[in-house]
Amino acid sequence: MSNPGMLDSVRAVAGRDLLSALRRRADVLTTLIFFVIVASLFPLGVGSDMAVLRMIGPGVVWVAALLASMLALGRLFASDYADGTLEQLALAPQPLSMLVLAKIVAHWLVTGVPLIIVAPLLGLQFDLDTDALLVLLASLLLGTPTLSLIGAIGAALTLGLRGGGALLSLLVLPLYVPVLIFGAGAVEASAAGLGAGAHLSLLGALLLLALVLSPWATAVALRIAVE
Repeated sequence: MSNPGMLDSVRAVAGRDLLSALRRRADVLTTLIFFVIVASLFPLGVGSDMAVLRMIGPGVVWVAALLASMLALGRLFASDYADGTLEQLALAPQPLSMLVLAKIVAHWLVTGVPLIIVAPLLGLQFDLDTDALLVLLASLLLGTPTLSLIGAIGAALTLGLRGGGALLSLLVLPLYVPVLIFGAGAVEASAAGLGAGAHLSLLGALLLLALVLSPWATAVALRIAVE
């Protein structure tokens, strides 16, 4: 009976967060519009040289996705912390790490999936070919969940702190660097005809590592914040 209870709780937490996000569509649109604007500014700044655009395109799209995903991190636990929901989750009989994972999945569905959907359109303005666009999609599909998992740790550690937004950036950005390197590198390797398999495999390994460690570490940080 414990497993069905846990699964029901996980679904309830994720569903609650998704419903809350639908009621705050402006926040979701802000993240998406920021992503589009940041990625679109670079072609205006560096000019219309297609060779240059193809060279910087993967890195620009990935940096824009990384920065956009950080915009929503502060809201991951803030509302639950303010209204006391977080304390109820900490007292629930289900493992807090599983409930945290449900919240992270909901956060990724709301912030990461729209970025993945829009990314190919942004890739076209950098003159990326079809193969490069497919690799870009695959790298974002593997990388953006990792960004959410890593970001959740930082969001939990800075929860309730004054100036937590700046501190969150300082904590999370260095941890995002490997994801950025392998994500952009996969597209660049594909465009150069070298194959993106190694980079995508490393992104998958980072995702699995974050999936194992992040919910546990986030749950520990949240218990400290609640206490």
